[in-house]
Amino acid sequence: MLRKIFTIMMAVLLSSTVLFGQAKKPTIMIVPSDNWCLTNGYMQVFDNEGKVTKVPDYKKALQENSDLLLVISKINELMADRGFPLKNLESSLKTLEANAAEDAMLMSKEGGELNESPIDKLKKVAKADIWMQLTWTVNTTGPKKSITFNLQGLDAYTDKQVAGASGTGTPSFTAELPVLLQEAVLSHLDNFNVQLQNHFDDMFANGREVILRIMTWDTWDYDLETDEFGDDELGFLLEDWIADNTVNNRFSTTDATQNMMLFEQVRIPLYYERNGSQRAMDTRRWANGLMKYLKDNFEIESKLMMKGLGQAQLVLGGK
Repeated sequence: MLRKIFTIMMAVLLSSTVLFGQAKKPTIMIVPSDNWCLTNGYMQVFDNEGKVTKVPDYKKALQENSDLLLVISKINELMADRGFPLKNLESSLKTLEANAAEDAMLMSKEGGELNESPIDKLKKVAKADIWMQLTWTVNTTGPKKSITFNLQGLDAYTDKQVAGASGTGTPSFTAELPVLLQEAVLSHLDNFNVQLQNHFDDMFANGREVILRIMTWDTWDYDLETDEFGDDELGFLLEDWIADNTVNNRFSTTDATQNMMLFEQVRIPLYYERNGSQRAMDTRRWANGLMKYLKDNFEIESKLMMKGLGQAQLVLGGK
């Protein structure tokens, strides 16, 4: 009897492991926080229609601040030792630059160049599912030094903090930043990783959390309160589709008017079936299912756009 129970438990565990392996595994990247970049002078300033906008200049920070490279390297090492290999920020930025240079040189036989809208250029940033945002300061007390740090694990899909750790290391006579950092972070990192793993486990059990925005073109003859497409208003038909295509029907309608709807805490499956096999699901693929549903059932054309990894925008009434 015990052997039978053990066999069943192992089969369930193996099945879960296989399914998780087929899903898109979360990528993690460590970046300096906006506060650290601002304090150390690594910000780009833009004039956005008269409003000053500041964004971190990661490239400049990596090129000019050797401490940042040491800190990222040490955190990468500590996380990899615990089974969480990280995507490297510097390598990602170099890859993006190389791709941009190649794209600029591409030309068709007829002399045509690649189409690239301002939105396309804006989206060429290093991406990860989880951002490990780090802030640190070095404290000096006489001949001794210590580090105060704050580490936040942010879900790029929802902007929610899913893990966190902060503290100050024991004062030490050493002046080497990686050593001070390791002494400060080490006692907190395992708890941080437990929080991170809990987030991954929740995602596997309850689906990946994403955001969906529904909007309408002003040239469209209908709106979301139209009841000509079925037995209810279009907005409620959209809710029905979302309920049918989320894990355990989990989502929240945060806002709804005749022209727009906002759905948050939308739990999409980690994989979908195609041609008898299971494939990894992402926000774009999931939202594409809604776009096809509207076209096939109601002849409603729509345009699908993505904001980051986890927010889909569907504009109804045309491409």
